[in-house]
Amino acid sequence: QVQLVESGGGLVQAGGSLRLSCAASGSIFRINTMGWYRQAPGKQRELVAIITSSSSTRYADSVKGRFTISRDNAKNTVYLQMNSLKPEDTAVYYCGVGARGIDYWGQGTQVTVSS
Repeated sequence: QVQLVESGGGLVQAGGSLRLSCAASGSIFRINTMGWYRQAPGKQRELVAIITSSSSTRYADSVKGRFTISRDNAKNTVYLQMNSLKPEDTAVYYCGVGARGIDYWGQGTQVTVSS
């Protein structure tokens, strides 16, 4: 089993920045992929960004150029630096990790961007 603890969400004005963190513990040897997803009210959960153990990354088109995903393998932690935030970025952000896809989820952290 893998446990995930997220932090860094909050309320920010449009144009502002936030940094999310997700620390993994437990059976971390199973982790290759680490990522961030989000779910806005009334919408399905969607990919924001993922990063593999070889640091290959993939981003949703809506966040390219604004968000940056990174990981610290020594700390078993994945980060999401979010800049130039927009009201449409408002959602619950979930950390997910797994061997290939996403096998484990965090509890979610609320990000609210005011206009």
